[in-house]
Amino acid sequence: MDYQDINAVTIDRWIEEGWEWGKPVTHDVFAAAAAGDWDVKLTPTKMVPHGWLGDLKGKKVLGLASGGGQQMPIFTALGAECTVFDYSEKQLESERLVADREGYSIKIIRGDMTKPLPFDDNTFDLIFHPVSNCYVKEVKPIWRECWRILKRGGILLSGVDGYVNYIVDNEEKMIVNALPFDPLENPEQMKQLQDDDAGVQFSHTLEEQIGGQLETGFRLTDLYEDTNGEGRLHEMHIPTFLAMRSVK
Repeated sequence: MDYQDINAVTIDRWIEEGWEWGKPVTHDVFAAAAAGDWDVKLTPTKMVPHGWLGDLKGKKVLGLASGGGQQMPIFTALGAECTVFDYSEKQLESERLVADREGYSIKIIRGDMTKPLPFDDNTFDLIFHPVSNCYVKEVKPIWRECWRILKRGGILLSGVDGYVNYIVDNEEKMIVNALPFDPLENPEQMKQLQDDDAGVQFSHTLEEQIGGQLETGFRLTDLYEDTNGEGRLHEMHIPTFLAMRSVK
């Protein structure tokens, strides 16, 4: 299978096993959002500042690799017109479940973000892209596609995994891997992922993540760091994730 197909199958299985990022919001959470009480995450622990999104009423929002019924229901409750794009069938099932339960419409599209996105130029006001491009070998093409489909003045909110998680052992005590972490080029790294049931993941530099957005034309307006939420690196307050707000 293509590595993206491996990731889709792996994530589907994680969801069946109770994966945190595959649990859809409850009715109470949806109702609270409709009443103005809400929060969403781009990274493991920190909430996205509300000011990063602004008023979503009537806005067209794309959840890019953002299935799972966690963020799109919130944005819909806030008045947005949402589309979700994901390669995991189970993540998309969660979106359908919440939409059917709460009685709203959402465009649900299964697709691979390593390929050109199936949207016209200048379509969306906001793209919400939580941590997921660690499952993709090349990230710069994704930033270019985000730029293309955003309207002028549109906002890209992205959460990205740094490279620290890819250099340490499972106990997060020793540096065991050289960079880049690329299992397609390094059989030992692929075996490590298989042993850990971690799908197929890749490290990316800040030059790719931040520089790639700037190179595309985005203006970075804000960012914050986050930890894994558990484990030794988290206990030592070592940030491993980055959330960014960028504007076209």
